[in-house]
Amino acid sequence: YNGSLPNGDRGRRKSRFALYKRPKANGVKPSTVHVISTPQASKAISSKGHHSISFTLSRSQTVIVEYIHDKDTDMFQVGRSTESPIDFVVTDTISGTQNNDEAQITQSTISRFACRIVCDRSPPYTARIFAAGFDSSKNIFLGEKAAKWKNPDGHMDGLTTNGVLVMHPKGGFTEESKPGVWREISVCGDVYTLRETRSAQQRGKLVENETNILQDGSLIDLCGATLLWRTADGLLHTPTQKHIEALRQEINAARPQCPVGLNTLAFPSINRKDVVEEKQPWAYLSCGHVHGYHNWGHRSDTEANERECPMCRTVGPYVPLWLGCEAGFYVDAGPPTHAFTPCGHVCSEKSAKYWSQIPLPHGTHAFHAACPFCATQLSGEHNCIKLIFQGPID
Repeated sequence: YNGSLPNGDRGRRKSRFALYKRPKANGVKPSTVHVISTPQASKAISSKGHHSISFTLSRSQTVIVEYIHDKDTDMFQVGRSTESPIDFVVTDTISGTQNNDEAQITQSTISRFACRIVCDRSPPYTARIFAAGFDSSKNIFLGEKAAKWKNPDGHMDGLTTNGVLVMHPKGGFTEESKPGVWREISVCGDVYTLRETRSAQQRGKLVENETNILQDGSLIDLCGATLLWRTADGLLHTPTQKHIEALRQEINAARPQCPVGLNTLAFPSINRKDVVEEKQPWAYLSCGHVHGYHNWGHRSDTEANERECPMCRTVGPYVPLWLGCEAGFYVDAGPPTHAFTPCGHVCSEKSAKYWSQIPLPHGTHAFHAACPFCATQLSGEHNCIKLIFQGPID
């Protein structure tokens, strides 16, 4: 959270993954199609060592599409399974407002073999996303209940249970970007409008003028975790960890003060981002006035976090401020002037406004804006607030 997983990065389970050209191509492409009426024959074909996708139409009919080696692409697989075909193991994202005791997920909605990303090995290294990943026996199996169909050109296609959703922002991932429209990606990489609910049997409509090519800033939702895709070019224009550290030092060097206690405030260093420190800035999120920690202004016993700001008497949540640490979420390199409400993560104005407009999938049919740093659902008038710091009086 805020740039790292609660238990730290471990092996294939990390907070960010980089895709590099593999020493040897491992991509696959569709080749022979078999229509089979006996389970024995389908087992024989899917165990021939080739990758294959099985579409079970009924007890007496299965269509198996064999895949063969493709020397021009690399394939990377993402999912909840820790089996070896999965390159990047993803776990459910738990909103930052819940403590870890509540956070025991009983049943994950992320698929064990959720999706695969196929990258061209030659420039411009186009990356495409497909729903579902191949399992340990190199098979993708769409059972009788999965949504599947035959396209007019004869090839079979289908959707996974909870679906793989993608949103490409309008205008890339820059300070001018606007949220795009969420779409669902099929097993063969076609683009569809969303189903009525996440796992409905009926597929959406085919969107012919859109593709499964990932762009800088594309969001990939696996129903339980949302991934942000950044391109190498895009990251060249993104602030670095060093830049964020420099902005932190700059704010602290200006010696902002608590307007009441007159003590100097300072954002804690990035590796101290779990423990609230004595000099930590706090803010009233209804007005944006920044203070040091104090214990007055409670309005009622029931709403523990409703406080009255001593500067302007506005009532609202009062929380510690944390600098957003994951540089990949910033759309520009501006100073940290805005905080998300109600979690208090701070970033540049344009980054705060961008994320506060993005509807992220939540559960099986809801969407809401969330803080990119901790996944807390945003609230308040604009989902974020401009901070009002008081400089030193001397």
